[in-house]
Amino acid sequence: MKIGCPKEIKAQEFRVGLTPEAAGEAIAHGHEVLIETGAGAGAGFEDDAYTSLGARIVQTAEEIFAEAEMVVKVKEPQPAERRMLREGQVLFTYLHLAPDPEQTRELMESGATCIAYETVTDGKGGLPLLAPMSEVAGKLAPQMGAWTLQKANGGRGVLMGGVPGVMPANVVVIGGGIVGTNAARVAAGMGADVTVLDRSLPRLRHLDEAFRGVFKTAYASRAATAELVAEADMVIGAVLIPGAAAPKLVTRDQLSEMKPGAALVDVAIDQGGCFETSKATTHQDPVYEVDGIMHYCVANMPGAVARSSTMALGNATMPHMLALADKGWQQAMIDDPNLMEGLNVHAGKLTYYAVGRALGLDVTSPQLILKGGD
Repeated sequence: MKIGCPKEIKAQEFRVGLTPEAAGEAIAHGHEVLIETGAGAGAGFEDDAYTSLGARIVQTAEEIFAEAEMVVKVKEPQPAERRMLREGQVLFTYLHLAPDPEQTRELMESGATCIAYETVTDGKGGLPLLAPMSEVAGKLAPQMGAWTLQKANGGRGVLMGGVPGVMPANVVVIGGGIVGTNAARVAAGMGADVTVLDRSLPRLRHLDEAFRGVFKTAYASRAATAELVAEADMVIGAVLIPGAAAPKLVTRDQLSEMKPGAALVDVAIDQGGCFETSKATTHQDPVYEVDGIMHYCVANMPGAVARSSTMALGNATMPHMLALADKGWQQAMIDDPNLMEGLNVHAGKLTYYAVGRALGLDVTSPQLILKGGD
């Protein structure tokens, strides 16, 4: 199979879909790998790191999309990339379709088979291709929030860990999954007073037992959430419904109850955001203000630490990429129902139910697709 990896063109995105190690593994399996020149430079991988393992460097993304049978990326294809997709081609990347009807429509019109990292499962309720980036984003969130809290950036001017005689920042993390746990650990490590909200009592019990009071936990009722958000210097939104649009957990009306200059960090922005006033921003212009509250809503947070993120993502995606290339996407999914959960679009049909619910579109079962009912 010809596997192609273009350079990411989303604003301030420095990651790359294939590490040299993953490219080398694919070549060892008998596949041809095409890399757009400079694709890995932002993550510290120069072209010769790929060519030394047998990959072929091409000059343009157009060549990648024209030749490759499977395109491996990091972020959702941008409009120019979507126009280059073709019927029968496999796209393997993050998609985040639920809040993006335009992308969904154009992927369906392309006729391509589109497999989303974020909906591949592991049989244990986990999302193994989303998890490494969730870990990165979770650890970054308090850092970015601390920067947003600085007075020069519009924030309250509060130091995360305080100093003797001065209280530390009050940080609320909404969601106790991978993002929330990592955010809470780092924020607590920075000396902040941290509370994690979640609606799963088993999850809250696990966090309490595992971290032994490093941070506090609370049940995420509407009343408790509103009360804690009003008292917070920083709120980190870390909720996830796999493949679906994020629920809006902080309304615009609630902003008036918050401390002026408080920071909202929305890690759920890829799925539409969990604050009513959230809108996607970039690393180049990451923060904006609404009603005196500072919002950090960068849609590709892990891109800020591109080398670490690329290596973590490559470790997770490589086995699935090899399975798709070795067996073909149909057989790979027949052999692995967890990989089948990643199928979002095929031959003009939407195949992921949470996206269909979010966008009001008809959905065809992926099992029916694999049985030839498309």
